[in-house]
Amino acid sequence: MERLGTGIGWRPEIADAVERMPGIDWVEAVAENVCPGHLPESLVRLRERGVTVIPHGVSLGLGGAERPDAGRLAELAERVQALGAPLITEHIAFVRAGGPLTASPRLEAGHLLSVPRTRDALDVLCENVRIAQDALPVPLAVENIAALISWPGEEMTEGQFLYELADRTGVRLLIDVANLHTNHVNRGEDPAKALAELPLEAIAYVHVAGGFERDGVWHDSHAHAVPQPVLDILTDLASRVTPPGVLLERDENFPEPGELERELGAIRGAVEKGAVEKGAVEREAAEGRAAAEGRAAAEGAALGGLASAETSSSGSRPRETPRAAQVPRETPTRDGAVRAEAVAEPARQRLALAQASLLSALVAGTPVPEGFDRVRLGVQARALAGKRADVVAKVAPELPVILGNGYRRAFLGYSQGHPMTDGYRRDALDFAGYLLADGRLEDARVRSELQEWWLERSGPRPRSRRPGVRLARATRRVLLRR
Repeated sequence: MERLGTGIGWRPEIADAVERMPGIDWVEAVAENVCPGHLPESLVRLRERGVTVIPHGVSLGLGGAERPDAGRLAELAERVQALGAPLITEHIAFVRAGGPLTASPRLEAGHLLSVPRTRDALDVLCENVRIAQDALPVPLAVENIAALISWPGEEMTEGQFLYELADRTGVRLLIDVANLHTNHVNRGEDPAKALAELPLEAIAYVHVAGGFERDGVWHDSHAHAVPQPVLDILTDLASRVTPPGVLLERDENFPEPGELERELGAIRGAVEKGAVEKGAVEREAAEGRAAAEGRAAAEGAALGGLASAETSSSGSRPRETPRAAQVPRETPTRDGAVRAEAVAEPARQRLALAQASLLSALVAGTPVPEGFDRVRLGVQARALAGKRADVVAKVAPELPVILGNGYRRAFLGYSQGHPMTDGYRRDALDFAGYLLADGRLEDARVRSELQEWWLERSGPRPRSRRPGVRLARATRRVLLRR
């Protein structure tokens, strides 16, 4: 795997600061936020300086029941080529459910949701990963995600699930140590056990991020400083293998550049500490092997004469290796591939029903599926609604300005009965239309501004700004009121 070094997530809000930061070897950009034909000037300058740029996808939904969309894969391939990236990354997650497989309305989560660690989910994921690998021009790496909830009836640990995925597909792994910490707090999973079960040689690079704890639940916010427990997991990982690259993620609530640089310094320190521990373990192991080999050689010399005498007197021959030991076994990769092809369609159907049932409970208020923790599902539902409100505010920044302090309360009220079905931009328009309908806005000025915003964006093209056209529109509005 290519050596990447230390990197940071590139975001427009900190683009200038990232360009000036010392010791940045590479950056990661959200793939869906990059337009291949119009790369941000900051990314262009970074590339010209030799800084590697990795596109990081968030909406492919490789863990979903449906096969990856060919159009989305083509768009990811375009971004790889535009950025000259050596690899591309995505998530082990599902982001939408419903549709033809379940004969139910298609729903979107608006965020990453964990897949069940079952044989069905693994079979589907393996086939989806192979489809993506065939469509992409560079190697693919997939990331373990954070989870607030646990699926009932899981059959594998996280480490086992990731090991089989990598073994059956050859896919690289993007290990997020912050997500291992999240799953430790929220699901009681041991990060050290997960690391011990991972195929360390498959690691492409590592994510590090911050979060916060509330009421015993860890939220992987990417908006807070990296806590010490996350750095400790990074050190543990670095004591087992030298990570090709380590990256700091920060998506909002950006601190001063100096604070980001201090976090990067702490990350480097954690990796260096792990490397020291790894070196000590390797030296101790080497010394142990050397001592064992010395003892074996001494014992062999002492017994050599006796063995030679016995051989010459009895004419005995060296023992042959048992025949069973000479028969090559089929590799797990091949076994896995055959199994996946045999059960993919039934597995997709079962997974589709399970994911649609869960997502509907989270975003449409349908009953909680059997086996899930109702309290945790409520926490997840509120987190999804809050995330949705935040992203819509970024996609349509005029809405919080027009609605003022009432934006968030109004959006959360809207989200309870209106699941997202067609992306955030459509969601912003539907939200504005919802507020304009049935006189929900009492303030005439706010209603007028919101209506103007909605009319400007809901048509096939922006409305003309020419004075004559604007006067005609105003006249028509006056006449319609009479």
